[in-house]
Amino acid sequence: MSTTLLAPALLSQATAAASAQAPDALRAQREAGARAFEQLGLPTTKVEDWHYTSVASLADASFVPMNGDASGVTAEQLAPYLFSTSWPTLVFVNGVHAPSLSTIDALPDGIRVLPMAQAMTTLGDQVARQLGTAAPADRDGFTALNASFLGEGAVVHVAKEMVVDTPVHLLFVTTDKGVGGMQHPRVLLYAERHAKATVIESWVGLTDGAYFSNPVAEVMVEDGATLNHLKIQREGRQAYHVSTIEARQGRDSHYVSFCFTTGGQLSRTNIYTVLDGEGCGTTLNGLTMLDGEQHGDVQTRIEHAKPNCFSRQIYKSILDDTSHGVFNGKVFVRDIAQQTDGKQTNNTLLLSKTAQVDAKPQLEIYADDVKCTHGATVGQIDQTALFYMKSRGIDADMSRQLLTYAFAAETLETIENETIRDELEGVTMRRFTSSD
Repeated sequence: MSTTLLAPALLSQATAAASAQAPDALRAQREAGARAFEQLGLPTTKVEDWHYTSVASLADASFVPMNGDASGVTAEQLAPYLFSTSWPTLVFVNGVHAPSLSTIDALPDGIRVLPMAQAMTTLGDQVARQLGTAAPADRDGFTALNASFLGEGAVVHVAKEMVVDTPVHLLFVTTDKGVGGMQHPRVLLYAERHAKATVIESWVGLTDGAYFSNPVAEVMVEDGATLNHLKIQREGRQAYHVSTIEARQGRDSHYVSFCFTTGGQLSRTNIYTVLDGEGCGTTLNGLTMLDGEQHGDVQTRIEHAKPNCFSRQIYKSILDDTSHGVFNGKVFVRDIAQQTDGKQTNNTLLLSKTAQVDAKPQLEIYADDVKCTHGATVGQIDQTALFYMKSRGIDADMSRQLLTYAFAAETLETIENETIRDELEGVTMRRFTSSD
């Protein structure tokens, strides 16, 4: 069987997008993306990294580019998805930047937040040089497809030695007017030397119709910088969401990622980082909560390319009904990367007998002076703890909800920003205390 799905409808759209009028830098990227997608197509389950996730239904679909229709969308509709109305927020509706809903006029010193089209004009060659460096068009079929549509998205640039306490929020919203459509935003996050900032990337569906989101984020963390990057995926119930995050890190830098996933009928998040400077570190944590027939896949790859670096991962999943969760995490240690310290943990809680999970933690080590561990557990609610709570007068449903929340809370507590942490804890608690 072939390892490639041809996806002729997507190829036709990619070819058309690549030939559309655009600045020279974008045109070259688009053409490279279309050529790569023609060669790569979409992966089948014969590809090891996609063994547990089939995208055949996506390949057969006939999605068209979203037109950015934001009519009827109000600030009140977006309010439940904002962490603070005082934070700089760049809003995209149905694939296109929505200036009237965005609030980026009063940015803190030392940080620029721009929609991609404006950034190509304002920052010009600086953006063009960065695009495609961490996520080249021939990385895989989805990255190639994203490259062929380059133009929409966001750039967040933090100047050297600037510590920005106020988080920046990138909010991507799909409404009923985006049903049957697809969007391929590119996000470029750049933290210069000794800078520190927090960026939230939210994906929200205000519709239960089918659509396709295929974002790519390129993250550059220079020497001594710290970047906190939270990706929150609350797409519509019939949405397809495939996203890729590619990070490159300099000496003594720290990239901190948290992925929160509850939406979509099929979702996949790839998080790849290269620790390319001595003494740097990465922390990748996440929580996935699925029910019904949802399918959620998380793949991480941490490449230790220099000595004296550390990596930490904690990913948890809570699966109910007939949902299917996948975790595939690899820690790759080059022969030069002596004194690597890596730890990977994956835990899954099954709330029903029909939910399933496939977990594949991996270590590939070519250095001899390392300290690396990994582990995965799958289980159900502790019946002893359940009995104890019931014996204290807490009814069975509430006991189950509280124990489930306690399982999730361990990862949520790793979020540094209190406002974000409290909000996501509330979302989690409401999910398990609803009467639905």
